[in-house]
Amino acid sequence: MTENSLDRKLRAIFSADVKGYSRLMGEDEEHTVKTITAYRKTISDLIFKHKGRVVDSPGDNLLAEFASTLDAVNSAIEIQETLKEKNADLPDNRKMVFRIGINLGDIIHEGDRIYGDGVNVAARIEGLADPGGVCISRNVYDQVKKKLTKLGYEYIGAHDVKNISGPVRVYKILIEPEYAGKVIGEETPKPAWPRTATAALVVLAIVACALAFWNFYTRRTSIEPASVEKMAFPLPDKPSIAILPFVNMSDDPKQEYFSDGLTEEIITALSKVRRLFVIARNSSFTYKGKSLTVQQIGRELGVRFVLEGSVRRAGDKVRITAQLVDATTGNHLWAERYDRNLTDIFAIQDEVTKEIITAMNVELTEGEQAQLAAKATDNLESYLKFMQARENIYHLSIESIALAKKLAEEAIALDPEYASAYRLLGVTYMHDALLGTSKSPKQSLTKAIELVKKAIELDDMNGYSHAVLGFLFLLIKQYDQAIAESERGITLNPNVADIHAWRALTLRFMGMSEEALREYKKAIRINPIPPSWYLHGLAMTYCWIGRYEEAITECEKAISQDPNSLYAHIAMTVIYSLSGRGEKARSEAAEVLRIHPKFSLNKYEKRVRYKNQEDTDRYIGALRKAGLK
Repeated sequence: MTENSLDRKLRAIFSADVKGYSRLMGEDEEHTVKTITAYRKTISDLIFKHKGRVVDSPGDNLLAEFASTLDAVNSAIEIQETLKEKNADLPDNRKMVFRIGINLGDIIHEGDRIYGDGVNVAARIEGLADPGGVCISRNVYDQVKKKLTKLGYEYIGAHDVKNISGPVRVYKILIEPEYAGKVIGEETPKPAWPRTATAALVVLAIVACALAFWNFYTRRTSIEPASVEKMAFPLPDKPSIAILPFVNMSDDPKQEYFSDGLTEEIITALSKVRRLFVIARNSSFTYKGKSLTVQQIGRELGVRFVLEGSVRRAGDKVRITAQLVDATTGNHLWAERYDRNLTDIFAIQDEVTKEIITAMNVELTEGEQAQLAAKATDNLESYLKFMQARENIYHLSIESIALAKKLAEEAIALDPEYASAYRLLGVTYMHDALLGTSKSPKQSLTKAIELVKKAIELDDMNGYSHAVLGFLFLLIKQYDQAIAESERGITLNPNVADIHAWRALTLRFMGMSEEALREYKKAIRINPIPPSWYLHGLAMTYCWIGRYEEAITECEKAISQDPNSLYAHIAMTVIYSLSGRGEKARSEAAEVLRIHPKFSLNKYEKRVRYKNQEDTDRYIGALRKAGLK
C-alpha cells in the first residue's frame, strides 16, 4: 500500500472486552460461548442503532468506530445499562461484565479493517475501565462534557501508552444521577501559592503511601530508565518482558515452591502469545533474592518490561501483588493486589496474564485467547503436587528425579486428565533410562513415550510435549517422527526456550550440528542465563564440529553452575578426550564415577542413540579412552 492510497479519517474508536473471560471459559466453556454470542449481538445492534460500525469481534473483544463521539458515548452507556439488566438474571459467577474504552483519533482504513495509534489508545483506555464501566480519553471528554450534561466525569490520571508520545489523560464516566454535570478530580490551574503548596503536600503524601505499600508487599524496585544502547542484547522487534520470581511473603519458607510455581505459570501463559518475547524461567530466576534495579535487569536480559510481585499464603487464603514496569522509561504501567481464597489461584493467574498483555498493548488472536483460557487442571491439590514435582526435576539429580516421579504420580492420581503431569512423569522415566537407574532402560523408554503421548492426547496444543516426544523418538531410532515432532513443538510455541533446546538436542544426535547450533542460540536468546543442560549440549555441538575451545568454555560454565551434573561431566570427558587432553579427560571420568559410582559404560553405550554409528563409536570411544568401563 502506498502512502497516497491510505484512507485516513478521524473517528471515535470504541473498544470493549469481558472482565474475567478466561475464568468464565474455564468454568463452563459451552455456557460462556452461548452467553457471549448473545451479548455480542446485543452490543452490535446498539452500536448500529447509534450509527456506529463493528469492525472486529475476536474472542471476548469488540472493536467499533463512530463518526461522532456523542454517538459513541451514548452507545456505550446504553450497552452497559442493557447488559446490567441481562446480568441481573444470572448468578454472580456467571455474569458477563464488559469494560469499554473510547478514544478520538486518526485511523487508517484498509478494506473493512482499521489501524493506527487511535485504536491502540482505545484498547489501553478500555483496560482502565471498571467492570461494567466506561472510560474515555481527554479528547473525547472535551467533545462531550458540555453536551452530555446528564453524565458525570472523574479524571483518573495520565497513562503511558506504547509508541505514543506523551501520556494519555483518561476520564471515567459516572452515570449515577447525583454526579450529573459534575467533574471530579479535573486538573485546573491554581495561582495561589498556599493552595499549590497544599496540593504538593497531598501528592507527596500519596506517593509516600504508595511507596510504603509496595515496599511492604513486594521487593523494592528502582524505576530509573534502562539505556537501550547499553543492553546486552538488542531489543526484540516485539514487546519483551521478564517475569521476576514472586517473593514468598508467607511465614513458612517451604511455601517457596508455591510462589515459584505461580511465577512459572505466568511465564508459560505469556509464552503462548506469539507477539510477545518472554524471558525463560531459568534466566528470570537468577535474580531471586537479589536487590537489583529494573534498569540492570532490563539491560542484562535485553527486555523492555519487567514484572515483579509477591505471594503471601496463609491457610486457604492467598494475597498476591504484582506490578509491571517499563525499564526503558521507568514508568509503572500497571499494579494490582488480589486477596482471594486459595481455590481462586487459577483465576488470579488468568487475570494477571491478561492485565499484563493489555498493559503492553498486545492484541490476541482467537487461537491465543483459546490457549490462555485453557486450564491445565481444576484440581488445586493436583496442581500443587505438580509444582513441587516440576521444581525437583530442574535439579537433575538421581534423588530429585525420583522425588519428581513420586509427586507427578500423585498429581495424576488426583486429576487423571492433567496433561502436563503426564509429560513430566514421562520425562522422569526418560532420565531413568539415560542415567541407568532403572532395571530395564528399554521398558523405561517405552513407558516415557506412552506417558508423553498421553499428555499430547489430552492437550495437543502444548509444544513442550511434542518437543520431548521428538527426542524420545530419536532414542528409539524413529528419526522421521523425531524431526516431525520437534518441528511441531516449535510451530506451536516458538517463544519457549526449552522447546528450541530440545529440538537442538534432537538435531545434534541426528548429526545435524550446524542446525543444532542455531537452535541452541535461539534458546539462549530467550533464556540468556541458560541452565546447565543447555550449556553442556551446546558444548557437545561445538565439539562435533571441531570447535574444542568453545566447547570447553561452555562446558566449564555448565559444571560451574551445577558441579554434580552427571551429563555435564560426561560431556567434558568426551571433549577433553577428543581434543587430545588425556589427563584432564581422566580427571573428568573420575568425577563421573564420584557422582554415579555404579556408572557402567557398557550399559550406557546401549542407551546412546546417535543416528550415525560413527558418531556413537567416536563418543563411546572417547569415554573408554578416558578410563571408563
